[in-house]
Amino acid sequence: MTAQELHQIIAAGMRCVHLEVDGDGRHWQALVVSPEFEGMRAIKRHQRVYATLGPRIHNDEVHALSMKTFTPAEWAEAQRSA
Repeated sequence: MTAQELHQIIAAGMRCVHLEVDGDGRHWQALVVSPEFEGMRAIKRHQRVYATLGPRIHNDEVHALSMKTFTPAEWAEAQRSA
């Protein structure tokens, strides 16, 4: 799997206003900004992203995925603070 393929899978499974994916083919990092995260705790946000991957997580096609998840408002604030 490539970063582009993983990006497309996540983007097809949920509404993202910003999405970055990077990794080495087995270990991935994702930055996901989505209005779907409104009112969700971090664990629920991560579960939502994992849900887009379906069996790819269970069959080890995506071995590890670390995430940073933001609502659009949180992301805007993070950009102002940077």
